[in-house]
Amino acid sequence: MRVCDSVLPSLETAFGVSTSHAAQAISAFALAYGGMQLIFGPLGDKFGKPRVIAFSTLACTVGNLGAALSVHMNHLVAARVLSGAAAAGIVPLTMAWIGDTVAYERRQEVLARLLGATVFGMIAGQWLGALLAEKLGWRVPFAALSTISLFTGVMVLMSAGARQISEKPSDGRFAARVFQVFAVPWARIVLLITLIEGAFAFSALSFVPSYLHTSFELPISKAGAVVALYGVGGLAYSRGARILVNRLGEANLVRVGGTGLAIAYGALALAHSWWVAMPACLLAGFSFYALHNTLQTHATQMAPSMRGTAVSLFSCFLFFGQSIGIFCAAWFIDRFSAAPVFLGCAAGLLVLAFAFALLVSRQAVRVGLAQGRASP
Repeated sequence: MRVCDSVLPSLETAFGVSTSHAAQAISAFALAYGGMQLIFGPLGDKFGKPRVIAFSTLACTVGNLGAALSVHMNHLVAARVLSGAAAAGIVPLTMAWIGDTVAYERRQEVLARLLGATVFGMIAGQWLGALLAEKLGWRVPFAALSTISLFTGVMVLMSAGARQISEKPSDGRFAARVFQVFAVPWARIVLLITLIEGAFAFSALSFVPSYLHTSFELPISKAGAVVALYGVGGLAYSRGARILVNRLGEANLVRVGGTGLAIAYGALALAHSWWVAMPACLLAGFSFYALHNTLQTHATQMAPSMRGTAVSLFSCFLFFGQSIGIFCAAWFIDRFSAAPVFLGCAAGLLVLAFAFALLVSRQAVRVGLAQGRASP
């Protein structure tokens, strides 16, 4: 997902394109990833989540190989569309599978462990991607991803047991499942919050490496290493998620996340030295996942009978938001600068987090009342 962030300057040089054109490699992936959720979610519900996850991982091999062999920027964008479409069946269906097998009381903790794995991938994409691109060329990160996708896809097929692979298909048409999720009021709220979160959070994050490179003349490999601290912050959150949820509760955890994101991106916008980006990225990673992990947990409970479809819609809205945000941010940065983008994202995420925290508190009260009426 994040390998193109640190490779953007290399792509601009290699293909002689503008920042906004090179950034299409990011937004195209996100748009395809989001759009395919409408397909993979119902497929997971119908044919079994582990099976769909396995074949999606194998399909990523083709997209990444196409990116490594691209001879034109438009070829690379097309390959990233294929990669995003294939990758769409992995993480959301894994989240849905956790929702199927883990009680709600422990779900945020277990989702945080999954979060640790995905954040480690983010670190690899942003840091190793930049390092490989600088030392060996921009094609090498994509070739490496192609190899990893092939290897892990085969592993999933070989290791998944017959019980997991042979899940009983669920009934109902694809469109019917989607409409049933949208019929739930709380689901609509969670999906809208997710769309806005994706627009603000990822549009800021995607341009931090190029911002450090152009504003402070930091080598792109070092810029990638600095931004990888975002992932370290996410890992720190994943290790402490259980304690934080128990002590703060969901609403306060969301407020902490929004406040931290506002401070982090505000500091980046006003920074006079690249050193400021190190604690800012660390704080941003921790804070984003404090907010996002709570959204993930609610996404797994929006429509329990159609969890694959519901969680895939969640991911769809997240990445549609990312595509919109990156497109707008790239247009603005081409004409002005990155600092106002960071400030705008800081303010937007702060307001969003406090609004969501209020809604989470009200939803908890409604659920509690409903359970009280249902009990004998």
